[in-house]
Amino acid sequence: MKQFKRFFRYAGALSLMGALVACAPTLKQTAQDDGTYSRAGRFALNVWDKTIDRNKEAVQGGFLWLDTTQRLDLDLRNPLGSTLARVSVTQGKATLVHADGSRVSAETPDALVAEVLGSEIPVAGLRYWLKGIVAPVAAEQEQRDAQGNLGSFTQAGWKVTLSDYDHKGPRKLGMVRNETLQTITVRLVINE
Repeated sequence: MKQFKRFFRYAGALSLMGALVACAPTLKQTAQDDGTYSRAGRFALNVWDKTIDRNKEAVQGGFLWLDTTQRLDLDLRNPLGSTLARVSVTQGKATLVHADGSRVSAETPDALVAEVLGSEIPVAGLRYWLKGIVAPVAAEQEQRDAQGNLGSFTQAGWKVTLSDYDHKGPRKLGMVRNETLQTITVRLVINE
């Protein structure tokens, strides 16, 4: 039971880093002419505790992402495919719904992460990073690959690496946040 609570806590953070989402099982994983953007794949989140010099949290599973002009939805699943958490973000509201139906809401994804994790972490950039672009705030150390695609940068405290591009953006994303007491590492691999 304790492991599931930790999963919800960090899966919620990942969801919110996605800036984020609650997807229905029938969502299409295609880019649409109406501005809809969707992706599906796998994620892994690790939290390295510097005080004990070992991994204190490790979560992995699948995700389904849908971004429209009005709303972001993210469905997080365990490795067996069961939905564990859903996040929905609309103008002025971000909501995390756990598999048991309990909810946590805030005005923004960043505020929701602060409530779920107990610390402020700016996470709204993932909405842009999935598309291979930086969020509309200052970024540092931008590097591009031979094709001109964004390869790496630092933004909002995260070192981000993007690679293996298809027509919708990077298929591999790595994100590292190095804090005083811990290092958070998130990896996304896009399947669709």
